[in-house]
Amino acid sequence: MSSAVTVRYFAGARAAAGVETEDRTAATLADLVRQIADAHGPRLEKVLTACSFLVDGQQARDPGLALAPGTVVDVLPPFAGG
Repeated sequence: MSSAVTVRYFAGARAAAGVETEDRTAATLADLVRQIADAHGPRLEKVLTACSFLVDGQQARDPGLALAPGTVVDVLPPFAGG
């Protein structure tokens, strides 16, 4: 079952997506990543390979993580500095 989630893009991911935030419908983190890569094209797809993801403020490493309705997913590219 798919659920509505809010995606927030930061830094280079925001530039590549062309939007700061958007709502998407996805069942898992992998579904969401595939969907946003398809929607925003090769530039974002390339950035996504280096990104980390926060799901409701917690780092998410499992692509099969189920996304509940109302979930907020932050797309964070690597940041320079410390």
